[in-house]
Amino acid sequence: MRISLLAVGTRLPAWIGEGFETYRKRMPGHIQLELQEIPSGARSGRDSAGKARAREGERILRRVDGRDLLIALDERGSEWSTAELAGELEKWLAGYPRVALAVGGADGLDAECRDQAQRLWSLSRLTLPHGMVRVLVAEQLYRAWTLLAGHPYHRA
Repeated sequence: MRISLLAVGTRLPAWIGEGFETYRKRMPGHIQLELQEIPSGARSGRDSAGKARAREGERILRRVDGRDLLIALDERGSEWSTAELAGELEKWLAGYPRVALAVGGADGLDAECRDQAQRLWSLSRLTLPHGMVRVLVAEQLYRAWTLLAGHPYHRA
Protein backbone atom coordinates (compact mmCIF):
# COMPACT_ATOMS: atom_id res chain seq x y z
CA MET A 1 0.00 0.00 0.00
CA ARG A 2 1.14 3.54 -0.71
CA ILE A 3 0.22 6.57 1.40
CA SER A 4 1.07 9.86 -0.28
CA LEU A 5 1.22 12.97 1.87
CA LEU A 6 0.45 15.79 -0.58
CA ALA A 7 1.66 18.81 1.36
CA VAL A 8 1.90 22.44 0.27
CA GLY A 9 5.28 24.04 0.85
CA THR A 10 8.79 23.43 -0.39
CA ARG A 11 10.97 25.63 1.83
CA LEU A 12 10.57 24.28 5.32
CA PRO A 13 13.09 23.96 8.15
CA ALA A 14 15.36 20.92 7.99
CA TRP A 15 13.97 19.50 11.23
CA ILE A 16 10.58 19.00 9.58
CA GLY A 17 12.07 16.86 6.82
CA GLU A 18 14.17 14.97 9.35
CA GLY A 19 11.15 14.31 11.55
CA PHE A 20 9.08 13.05 8.64
CA GLU A 21 11.93 10.82 7.45
CA THR A 22 12.37 9.33 10.93
CA TYR A 23 8.86 7.90 10.88
CA ARG A 24 8.74 7.16 7.14
CA LYS A 25 11.75 4.86 7.56
CA ARG A 26 10.12 3.07 10.49
CA MET A 27 7.06 2.06 8.47
CA PRO A 28 6.95 -1.61 7.45
CA GLY A 29 7.83 -2.56 3.87
CA HIS A 30 4.22 -3.17 2.85
CA ILE A 31 3.28 0.44 3.71
CA GLN A 32 5.12 3.01 1.61
CA LEU A 33 4.77 6.48 3.07
CA GLU A 34 5.86 9.20 0.68
CA LEU A 35 5.92 12.97 0.77
CA GLN A 36 4.99 14.94 -2.33
CA GLU A 37 5.70 18.62 -1.86
CA ILE A 38 3.33 21.00 -3.64
CA PRO A 39 4.67 24.48 -4.49
CA SER A 40 2.95 27.31 -2.66
CA GLY A 41 0.75 29.61 -4.73
CA ALA A 42 2.15 33.07 -5.48
CA ARG A 43 0.70 35.89 -3.41
CA SER A 44 0.41 39.44 -4.66
CA GLY A 45 -2.32 42.07 -4.53
CA ARG A 46 -5.86 41.83 -3.21
CA ASP A 47 -7.43 38.41 -2.66
CA SER A 48 -4.01 36.87 -3.14
CA ALA A 49 -4.53 34.32 -0.35
CA GLY A 50 -7.72 32.96 -1.94
CA LYS A 51 -6.20 32.75 -5.40
CA ALA A 52 -3.02 31.17 -4.06
CA ARG A 53 -5.04 28.61 -2.10
CA ALA A 54 -7.02 27.77 -5.26
CA ARG A 55 -3.79 27.24 -7.24
CA GLU A 56 -2.43 25.05 -4.47
CA GLY A 57 -5.64 23.03 -4.48
CA GLU A 58 -5.40 22.50 -8.24
CA ARG A 59 -1.82 21.30 -7.83
CA ILE A 60 -2.83 18.89 -5.10
CA LEU A 61 -5.72 17.46 -7.10
CA ARG A 62 -3.49 16.94 -10.15
CA ARG A 63 -1.43 14.56 -8.02
CA VAL A 64 -4.44 12.49 -6.97
CA ASP A 65 -5.01 9.36 -9.01
CA GLY A 66 -8.57 8.16 -9.60
CA ARG A 67 -7.74 5.02 -7.60
CA ASP A 68 -6.67 7.00 -4.52
CA LEU A 69 -8.72 7.31 -1.38
CA LEU A 70 -8.46 11.08 -0.87
CA ILE A 71 -8.46 12.31 2.71
CA ALA A 72 -8.24 16.05 3.34
CA LEU A 73 -6.65 17.22 6.57
CA ASP A 74 -8.85 20.02 7.81
CA GLU A 75 -10.02 21.35 11.18
CA ARG A 76 -13.62 20.65 10.12
CA GLY A 77 -12.89 16.95 9.86
CA SER A 78 -13.30 14.08 12.28
CA GLU A 79 -10.85 13.86 15.14
CA TRP A 80 -9.63 10.28 15.52
CA SER A 81 -8.10 8.74 18.60
CA THR A 82 -5.03 6.59 18.06
CA ALA A 83 -7.20 3.46 18.20
CA GLU A 84 -9.62 4.98 15.68
CA LEU A 85 -6.75 5.89 13.34
CA ALA A 86 -5.48 2.33 13.64
CA GLY A 87 -8.96 1.16 12.59
CA GLU A 88 -8.87 3.53 9.63
CA LEU A 89 -5.42 2.27 8.65
CA GLU A 90 -6.68 -1.30 8.87
CA LYS A 91 -9.53 -0.41 6.46
CA TRP A 92 -7.07 1.29 4.10
CA LEU A 93 -4.82 -1.77 4.12
CA ALA A 94 -7.78 -4.04 3.33
CA GLY A 95 -9.43 -1.96 0.64
CA TYR A 96 -7.24 0.81 -0.74
CA PRO A 97 -3.85 0.21 -2.33
CA ARG A 98 -3.38 3.99 -2.56
CA VAL A 99 -4.28 6.71 -0.07
CA ALA A 100 -3.66 10.42 -0.63
CA LEU A 101 -3.61 12.78 2.35
CA ALA A 102 -4.02 16.44 1.34
CA VAL A 103 -2.43 19.12 3.54
CA GLY A 104 -2.93 22.79 2.74
CA GLY A 105 -0.43 25.58 3.07
CA ALA A 106 -0.22 28.67 5.25
CA ASP A 107 -3.70 29.81 4.17
CA GLY A 108 -5.33 26.41 4.61
CA LEU A 109 -6.70 23.85 2.20
CA ASP A 110 -8.78 24.86 -0.81
CA ALA A 111 -12.50 24.06 -0.64
CA GLU A 112 -12.28 22.05 -3.87
CA CYS A 113 -9.89 19.61 -2.18
CA ARG A 114 -12.27 19.24 0.76
CA ASP A 115 -15.22 18.75 -1.61
CA GLN A 116 -13.47 16.02 -3.60
CA ALA A 117 -12.16 14.19 -0.54
CA GLN A 118 -13.91 11.03 0.60
CA ARG A 119 -13.01 11.84 4.22
CA LEU A 120 -12.01 14.88 6.27
CA TRP A 121 -9.52 14.28 9.09
CA SER A 122 -8.71 16.80 11.80
CA LEU A 123 -5.52 16.33 13.78
CA SER A 124 -6.72 18.89 16.30
CA ARG A 125 -9.07 21.80 16.79
CA LEU A 126 -5.91 23.88 17.15
CA THR A 127 -4.44 25.64 14.12
CA LEU A 128 -1.19 23.80 13.46
CA PRO A 129 1.77 24.99 11.40
CA HIS A 130 1.36 23.27 8.03
CA GLY A 131 4.95 21.99 8.09
CA MET A 132 4.54 20.41 11.50
CA VAL A 133 1.54 18.47 10.22
CA ARG A 134 3.92 16.38 8.10
CA VAL A 135 5.75 15.14 11.17
CA LEU A 136 2.57 14.61 13.18
CA VAL A 137 0.89 12.61 10.42
CA ALA A 138 3.95 10.42 9.86
CA GLU A 139 4.31 9.72 13.58
CA GLN A 140 0.61 8.98 14.02
CA LEU A 141 0.56 6.61 11.05
CA TYR A 142 3.57 4.80 12.47
CA ARG A 143 1.88 4.68 15.90
CA ALA A 144 -1.34 3.32 14.34
CA TRP A 145 0.63 0.61 12.55
CA THR A 146 2.43 -0.39 15.76
CA LEU A 147 -0.94 -0.70 17.47
CA LEU A 148 -2.20 -3.01 14.72
CA ALA A 149 1.03 -5.03 14.84
CA GLY A 150 0.97 -5.42 18.62
CA HIS A 151 4.26 -3.51 18.90
CA PRO A 152 4.88 -1.89 22.31
CA TYR A 153 5.53 1.61 20.88
CA HIS A 154 1.98 2.77 21.69
CA ARG A 155 1.04 2.83 25.35
CA ALA A 156 -2.66 3.41 25.95
